[in-house]
Amino acid sequence: MRVDELRPAPGSNKAKKRVGRGIGGKGGKTAGAGTKGQHSRGRGKVARGFEGGQMPLKQRVPKLKGFNNPFRVEYSPVNLDQVAALGSDTVTPETLVAAGLVRKDTFVKVLARGEITTKVNVTAHAVSKAAEAAITAAGGSVTLLPLPFKQGRPPVKGNQFTNR
Repeated sequence: MRVDELRPAPGSNKAKKRVGRGIGGKGGKTAGAGTKGQHSRGRGKVARGFEGGQMPLKQRVPKLKGFNNPFRVEYSPVNLDQVAALGSDTVTPETLVAAGLVRKDTFVKVLARGEITTKVNVTAHAVSKAAEAAITAAGGSVTLLPLPFKQGRPPVKGNQFTNR
């Protein structure tokens, strides 16, 4: 046997059906694709990302809007000059709400703008290092309140499991 005599076994290679060559043969007119509809046009191939006419995901997602961290903790700032203006020896979130400096049900953070000369006991959710140093230098003390959720993370804002 020579190389030019090699051929596949009879029946193992089948010729491709040539469709769409006129209405005389079996594969004429619609060429086996049926009539009308998406699958008869272009053999049913659609563009990558096509969602059947629905607005595609790549167009539904906002463009260049940044990232919203669902675990962000927002604090209401209170400065040392505001604490000194209260004239009280104890400052808590409740006294700040009563004075109108912060809203109810917010976390309070004391910041170091201004000066404090009197002894003040401050209770807040967070205090900056400079503010803590100024309060302790004036003879006061700082007490931190724990955040009221597990592992220091707030509940996710705007998710589908909350009724907001």
